[in-house]
Amino acid sequence: MWGKGILILLILISLYLSIRQRMVLRKKRKVFDQLPDEPIKTLFSEALAQLVGVAGGIYLSLIMLVSFLGLDLPEKVTIAGISMQPLALLALLLAILQPLWMTLFDKLKDRKQG
Repeated sequence: MWGKGILILLILISLYLSIRQRMVLRKKRKVFDQLPDEPIKTLFSEALAQLVGVAGGIYLSLIMLVSFLGLDLPEKVTIAGISMQPLALLALLLAILQPLWMTLFDKLKDRKQG
């Protein structure tokens, strides 16, 4: 029972950190393309939409790869009592880690240039 709660808490913390890092990266790159007819966008809503979009793109790519290779994967995996599709879990984890990798690569690139 505690394992499930701890897993959910870890997922929420990692989502928060990923979204916060996406907000920092968007603010750093000054990517704000708002049209007046659209609803007001916030850094949080844009970062969350980007997280979902990246995870969805990764998921679709993984589905095509598994289908192309003819791999047999389990329908569900259970971690601490929570069942989910393995490809969806992998896609979400990769999407969460992506801004952290981008930050690391940016720092490494800055060190080489400076």
